[in-house]
Amino acid sequence: MKKIFYIISITSAIVTVSCKKTAGEGGNSNIQGKIHTKNYNSNFSALLNEYPGADVDVYIIYGDEVSYGDKIKSGPDGVFEFQYLRKGSYKLYVYSKDSVGTVSPPYSVLNPNLNAPKIAVFKNVEISKKKEKVDAGTIEIFN
Repeated sequence: MKKIFYIISITSAIVTVSCKKTAGEGGNSNIQGKIHTKNYNSNFSALLNEYPGADVDVYIIYGDEVSYGDKIKSGPDGVFEFQYLRKGSYKLYVYSKDSVGTVSPPYSVLNPNLNAPKIAVFKNVEISKKKEKVDAGTIEIFN
């Protein structure tokens, strides 16, 4: 009888641990935010205009994954929303022009690199309960 009890206990423990849901799809929470674009001249010395970041790719990384789990585009008003998420940690990112030469030197007369690589702008978000609607706020990018 003790042997059966131990087998059932161990099986229950394994099932409980293996069924733990981590960050990702399959829940009933969502993350919403907005993209805002600032358009500068080629050497980032003058702001030309600002507008909602329409049709911008927004990526989401689930938990401690190394690559993105999903990608959506922002709407015409810059708003985006990832739906059906579980409790956990998430990292959002979008790509922006590199205004300070982190990846490569910024544009100058000596370095007319108008096609300099873009950098990722990150935003960490936490969903702590079921049916939660988390506002990621505004993510600002340069164009």
